[in-house]
Amino acid sequence: MSIKKQYVKNKSRCKVTFQVQKEMGNGARQMYVVGEFNQWDKGATPMKCQKNGTFAVTVDLDPNRTYQFRYLADGSDWISDQDADMHVHCPYGNCDNSVVIT
Repeated sequence: MSIKKQYVKNKSRCKVTFQVQKEMGNGARQMYVVGEFNQWDKGATPMKCQKNGTFAVTVDLDPNRTYQFRYLADGSDWISDQDADMHVHCPYGNCDNSVVIT
């Protein structure tokens, strides 16, 4: 998994690309990034499957903020991003949410 950040010239937005490699997706057919930036809406931000099996999506986020998120594979399997900027305990289960800092 990886997260790439690119700030627009005036630094008013940060384009964040979320990626889940094929191996980490465990054969998923669909992948979504779900987090604070989309009000934890499970279907709001679908990721596109690339030719090599990697899922990716780019999201415009406000700079100088932190956002919790996780990946949702096939509507049922939650995946944390091992390469996130940090992780915080999720109050809704025995898991950690990934965090991206813009």
